Amino acid sequence: MPEAALSRRDALRFAAAGGAVFLLGVNLRSASIAAVSDTTTAAFAPDAFIRIAGDGRATLIMPQTEMGQGIYTALSMLIAEELDLPLDGVKLEAAPASDKLYGNPIFKVQATGGSTSVRGYWLPLRNVGASARTMLVAAAARRWRVDPASCRTEAGEVIHDGSGRRAGYGSLAAAAMRETPPTQPTLKMPEQFRLIGRSHRRLDTPEKTNGSLKYGIDAMPEGVRFASLACAPVTGGRITRVDDTQARGLPGVSQIIVLDDLVAVVADTSWGAMRALAAIDIQWSDGEFGSLSTEHLRTALAEAGKSEGTVAVDTGAKPTLSGEDVISEFYELPLLAHAPMEPMNCTVHVTPDSCEVWVGTQVMTMAQRAAAEEAGLSSERVTVHNHLIGGGFGRRLEVDGVRKAVRIARHVDGPVKVVWSREEDIARAPYRSVYGSWMRAAVENGKPVAWGHKVAGPTVVGRWLPPAFDGKIDSDAVDGAAETPYDFPSSYVTWVRHEPRGITTAFWRGVGPNMNVFATESFVDRVAREVERDPLEFRRSLIGKQVRARAVLDLAADKAGWGSPLPDRHGRGISLQYAFGTYVCTIAEVSVDDDGGVRVLRMTSAVDCGTPVNPDGIVSQIQGGIVFGLSAALHGRITITNGRTEQSNFHDYRVVRMDETPRIEVHVVRNAEVPGGIGEPGTVSVQAAVANAIYAATGIHLTRMPVDTALLAKGDI
Repeated sequence: MPEAALSRRDALRFAAAGGAVFLLGVNLRSASIAAVSDTTTAAFAPDAFIRIAGDGRATLIMPQTEMGQGIYTALSMLIAEELDLPLDGVKLEAAPASDKLYGNPIFKVQATGGSTSVRGYWLPLRNVGASARTMLVAAAARRWRVDPASCRTEAGEVIHDGSGRRAGYGSLAAAAMRETPPTQPTLKMPEQFRLIGRSHRRLDTPEKTNGSLKYGIDAMPEGVRFASLACAPVTGGRITRVDDTQARGLPGVSQIIVLDDLVAVVADTSWGAMRALAAIDIQWSDGEFGSLSTEHLRTALAEAGKSEGTVAVDTGAKPTLSGEDVISEFYELPLLAHAPMEPMNCTVHVTPDSCEVWVGTQVMTMAQRAAAEEAGLSSERVTVHNHLIGGGFGRRLEVDGVRKAVRIARHVDGPVKVVWSREEDIARAPYRSVYGSWMRAAVENGKPVAWGHKVAGPTVVGRWLPPAFDGKIDSDAVDGAAETPYDFPSSYVTWVRHEPRGITTAFWRGVGPNMNVFATESFVDRVAREVERDPLEFRRSLIGKQVRARAVLDLAADKAGWGSPLPDRHGRGISLQYAFGTYVCTIAEVSVDDDGGVRVLRMTSAVDCGTPVNPDGIVSQIQGGIVFGLSAALHGRITITNGRTEQSNFHDYRVVRMDETPRIEVHVVRNAEVPGGIGEPGTVSVQAAVANAIYAATGIHLTRMPVDTALLAKGDI
């Protein structure tokens, strides 16, 4: 994967600001510190990534959103590394909304997702830090009248060993502003790293543990009131009748807002609003999707699979993938909700000429534009205050909540905090789509000579970021299918665009590779057993020259004890993947009870994500991703009857509980490759590993998730 980098012109400028403050960023010639966070006037909206104040501390203007993935720490490490600052010498300030100034270098919009934060900012932030260091050294050398090459930096100081002189960065800030930025800053070599590659505690942990850290739901502007809402239970449904007689008499209720597709109660407290909402009798018309069901969705998916689709990869396999000797299988994944632990929420204050939004969002500028559209204002009149997120998983890549909150706030005099109940969000949220994969393999002499993979699913990219979709192939939809860890002699990969009717589809942690790795790795096991090969040895024979894939496969197998004996109805299963620029091999060990119940006993992962910026963070992300993926593998499904979602909360939309969580081991491969993504690969690796382990334990090949325990039960139970 090519390294993502901002151009020299886009990556670094400098400016004077309020005395001894050294400011670095994009297209910045003159500005005050107050203007760094001011996006209301283009001339005073510099894309400043870093400033150094008179106390010598650096402030990183954080372009990405922290939602538990540790990005505040990892990106701070990049700046601190090249600046030769201790990690606690970097403060953080959330960036304002601006695609132009803070657009993710990979997406080109201000978005956090797709495991792109370190991948996207690996070079840009290091370049900023290295340029700042170069300019500080130049300022010190000019002051001391020595050659800059005779100076070095350490712990926030410029040092001239020949004379023993030292100067802190703060004392050099004003002078450094007058230095010319280097055309090509010299980055540290890996052997020079002090921070990168070493485990560091999360910078946000202290504030989380003492309760001072503010999530979106903690925003409390002066005079705020609280709103609870109910939306149409069926997509496209509308209100036909509302009886709010009982609700109006309840304590603290100030307003009941009835729109065409939602009812909201505004009250002095959240509990008061929720209680009053429950007392309202709302009748709905269902519209055209009132008869929608899960079976309708599955039937439509199967019908879509009859189409040939658009070709993503064609290396000559198609003619060979027909005939009686071809091995084939169909794999399927269901609708899934995101169910983040922090309830969906958005606080809004709308006035005739402004709109202020407090929210935790993965997409600052999309949230700003959505608020502007609903408020009837220009984006410049909308201020978005972004907060840390208590779980995103792709749910907060959507701005439907912002839209609804602004629609409600337009009817409220003063700020209003809209909080979704768990039931409301699970029942009405955008879902991960149903997906299908049709797999085929032609085998000769115990190895595939042709490999076929047809994927059917929607283009979430086409809806969410239209410029990224060319109208032919959704790159996310075939991610993990078009490129695999294996060197097949020939391949034929196609994509059938299938938009399920009556459902809004969204990104879900692991996005396209969730389906494609599940199908590919399950089918590799199926083919291995057809040709009577050990799944590990079979994969080794397919890898060819992909040495990084082989390394994680062998490491995981060694650590998991592959091949050692197991009790009856116990099994191990492998999942090997390349996705998000990262190689992962996960081996699951499971036991299957006589009644079909599955217990996942152990998960062992080997991870090669290139240069490991913060190894402890990598381990945490893989662990969390595995737990998230296990929830999908063992329990996850959203089902629809009469247009309505049947699940409502964690009692019937299950997540893995503490007593179900297996022993998880993560082994990080160290190298100097460009960093890959790490937030999603752990989730992607789970389902095939578990399904293959069940295959090894029972001889039953699962082709759908979640696990069907009835299928696994012994016949005499």
